[in-house]
Amino acid sequence: MDKLQGKERADYIRTMFTRIAGRYDFMNRLMTFGQDIRWRKEVVRRAQLDSSSRLLDIGSGTGDLLREAQKQHPGIRAAGVDFTFEMMKTGRKEDLLDFTAGDALCLPFDDDVFDGVISGFLMRNVIDITRALEEQYRVLKPGGRVVVLDTTRPTKNILWPLVWIHLHILIPAIGKLLSSFGEAYFYLPESTERFITAEELAERMSSAGFSRVGYRRLMFGTVAIHWGEK
Repeated sequence: MDKLQGKERADYIRTMFTRIAGRYDFMNRLMTFGQDIRWRKEVVRRAQLDSSSRLLDIGSGTGDLLREAQKQHPGIRAAGVDFTFEMMKTGRKEDLLDFTAGDALCLPFDDDVFDGVISGFLMRNVIDITRALEEQYRVLKPGGRVVVLDTTRPTKNILWPLVWIHLHILIPAIGKLLSSFGEAYFYLPESTERFITAEELAERMSSAGFSRVGYRRLMFGTVAIHWGEK
């Protein structure tokens, strides 16, 4: 996987998420000890929306963030876009979410459409981070907010041995035991350690045009929430 680039990497990621779609949400709860539920609540809060807002969730997967947005803001006009059909299909088994097939690098929406753009565990999977951020900026209305939840390269501090065990032993072991495609759970720690740091992502957001960029680290520095305004 680490040698794949461009379209080959994108195709591998699509295939991976297709194969794990049915157990994706369950595995997220397990690997984060249920903390991902709280993180998603914070993502929606930081988008600073109301029930009249238009929201886009990019790489929406099974729609966890969309459902959270609907809980916090009943009546909100929320749409999800993802390039893995099976993930969206799995999400629609639970309720009728508004999904659109599309690529984060070329969003199928006009300029200045949404009051908020959010994503959960998308950015480390895109093949062009800068392009993905530029697309998010493009579809946001002036004054709109972007919020990004993703893994981030952990710093090597006193907790690093515990973080390493969690990433390289616990997560792959759970994946092999409970998933039909255990290889996906070797990809997770690899992609986390190869991904840019929280500081670098904040810099790229600023370079893409976002202002008031900020972030906070979670889960021993392995996850971060970033935000910014257009």
